[in-house]
Amino acid sequence: MSSPLALADVFPVPAALAPELAAAIEYAKAEKAPATRKAYGTDFRLFRAWCDEKQVEALPASPETVAAYLAHGVKEGAKASTLGRRLAAIRYAHKLASLPTPTDAEAVKATLRGIRRSIGAAKVKKAPAVTSRIKAMAEACPATLIGKRDRALLLLGFGGAFRRSELVALDVEHLEETAEGLRAFIAKSKTDQEAQGVTIGIARGSSSACPVAALREWLDAAGITSGPVFRPINKAGTVGADRLTDRSVANIVKAYAGRAGLDASQFSGHSLRRGFLTSAAAAGKSIFRMRDVSRHKSIETMSGYVQEAELFKEHAGAGLL
Repeated sequence: MSSPLALADVFPVPAALAPELAAAIEYAKAEKAPATRKAYGTDFRLFRAWCDEKQVEALPASPETVAAYLAHGVKEGAKASTLGRRLAAIRYAHKLASLPTPTDAEAVKATLRGIRRSIGAAKVKKAPAVTSRIKAMAEACPATLIGKRDRALLLLGFGGAFRRSELVALDVEHLEETAEGLRAFIAKSKTDQEAQGVTIGIARGSSSACPVAALREWLDAAGITSGPVFRPINKAGTVGADRLTDRSVANIVKAYAGRAGLDASQFSGHSLRRGFLTSAAAAGKSIFRMRDVSRHKSIETMSGYVQEAELFKEHAGAGLL
């Protein structure tokens, strides 16, 4: 079978139920975000390939098989966070197949806990594209059609604290320019899987780094009046009808970080969102007003940005040495 998400297709059902079952399968798939489904599919294929090599069952898998797979992952250099996600993929595949979940076994949980204690579970954070950096990156954009698009993407991504998936999902119809700035409707996000939608405000910036002005310049130059805001451009300079991908956002951020003289390997698509929050915290903005833009559910997560920005503010050790 090509994917754990297609397991329901193999179960015999009355012909009369086939159309409804097909619809039910699509709804079941929609339970998870596309990026999550893609990651789970990849992770389960890796697990199944390893099981085939070891000549053991992948579905259903025994707790011993899963525990051994985790140990194999450490040997291959996988991070604890990666192994945790692979475990979630294995669990999800078994749940979809209505099979007992081997990941619930204490032996598997203990193995993962031991791995985290042994190799560490700290996440490697990418560098934030704080105000000074985002301005330098925007200034590095050429005056070409691609440069106008990239400049708008960088400044808007920062100004709205967008996740990269949210940024590429924007349509012209989601945006409304006002005297104060830009109203942006986010139809769906990581923390809004049921697509209730939310509108955020994006403030205008200086003449050299205004997300609203940069967006308008790009849309006018590209002749885009409806549909996806950020689109691919071919070598002939023709603007496509499709959306940029999540990966494209990360590549653009890295490219302009490098052009601005920064270490491109330290930046990712998340650097725009993190840069906004870090800059706002450093400027003393209210954590609640920051959350209005970022839409974080947890204040604890937000407080991490403030703590990082104020690491040396009124430091207890200042002046002691």
